[in-house]
Amino acid sequence: MGTRVVVIGGGLAGMVTAAALRSRFDEVVVLERDKLPDGAEVRKGVPQARHAHLLVSGGARVIESLVPGFLDRMYAEGAHHVNAPGDLVTMVMGWMPRRRGSQFLVASSRALLDWVMRDMVSRDPRVQIRSESPAHELIGDAKRVRGVRGPDGVLEADLVVDTAGRGSRAPKWLAELGAGDVRTEVIDSGLAYVTRVFQAPEAARTRFPIISMQADSHLPEPGRGGVLLPMEGGRWIVTLAGTRGGEPLATVDGYTDFATNRLRHPIMGELIARAEPLTDVYGTRTTSNQRYRYDELDVPEGFVALGDSVAAFNPVYGQGMSISAHSAFVLRGVLADGGSTRQAQRAISRITAGPWEMATGMDMHFPDVRGVQPTRLDRMRRAFADRMTLTAVSRQRVYEAMNATYMLAKPMSSMMAPGVLLDVLRGPIDPPLAEPPLTVDERRRAGL
Repeated sequence: MGTRVVVIGGGLAGMVTAAALRSRFDEVVVLERDKLPDGAEVRKGVPQARHAHLLVSGGARVIESLVPGFLDRMYAEGAHHVNAPGDLVTMVMGWMPRRRGSQFLVASSRALLDWVMRDMVSRDPRVQIRSESPAHELIGDAKRVRGVRGPDGVLEADLVVDTAGRGSRAPKWLAELGAGDVRTEVIDSGLAYVTRVFQAPEAARTRFPIISMQADSHLPEPGRGGVLLPMEGGRWIVTLAGTRGGEPLATVDGYTDFATNRLRHPIMGELIARAEPLTDVYGTRTTSNQRYRYDELDVPEGFVALGDSVAAFNPVYGQGMSISAHSAFVLRGVLADGGSTRQAQRAISRITAGPWEMATGMDMHFPDVRGVQPTRLDRMRRAFADRMTLTAVSRQRVYEAMNATYMLAKPMSSMMAPGVLLDVLRGPIDPPLAEPPLTVDERRRAGL
């Protein structure tokens, strides 16, 4: 067991890393440049915090194993447990049917997720969270990192973990130590987000499904989609998104028009028309897929990066927080088995590889994408994915395999199981649904 680990970044990735490593180190020091709020409040350092967030079951189970009682606390604070796919009203290539499943989603504000994690982890006396304490540089050389320089001088450490996110300065710091340059990949569909929070109609404040409409990259036009999530306080958070050339306007009129007239179905506009707006419209364009190839570099011992510091995904796919949890869990496992930090970094890169292929494999087909152009092999892969999606409408085994993979509960290889492939070869039995599968009761409670 080491003496001290320093974690750069006090967001969800930093907190789950602190939780994972507190049993292996005498002291875990978390350095956060922002002033951290004392409750579930949005802060500047989390640019996506005002927009819809999902914690998928694969990540939620890992966090629960690292922070026992986390899920009960979230639900006590008002987060929603959403069965997947039973409580999902999802349009992909048409509307998907609803079936009870073994996976789930935790639906809440990002601010609540961050606050509950920070509050629970900070109660451990081995964990110190230092607010308004940015890291300025790494201390060490090309062979080993020995600490960081912060506002109070040098803080020596046996391990430094960078979880600073998209704005990470670790590649620059490593280059300054002589470790070499970290190659960066960026694939950008130009997706823009706009979000507004509503008070749900009184009868729809509990037990209401998630409504999700994915952008369609098959159309010869920009992709447009949106998601409605139930969250704490009987509220709905509704995020709308459009790729380059089809971005929604961050104005009330532009937001309403996009929800009502620009999506493939008007259900989102119909729902928000019956809800009470609680906030302004907030927008962001921080949505590109960005990956630092630490796996190609001889990273100094004593340093590891994870979360968005390694791979930041288009947030529309909702997997980033859970990938951070899996990465922290694997880091702990590698160290417990006596492995090196270089081995841990390679293992973390392997964790991100599948979700990266999934996200970029979708985004690369939108018009005017930057950073990549689809090859013939990419188009063949999409054709296979399309057939699998259509087959999943009416073949339960395929649906379950796809759902478990998306929820990060099973590896992508599970979609290649012989039985699943046989069903895909057989193809779909029924077409997708023509209308969103809301029940009569759900429509009544939403005022439709």
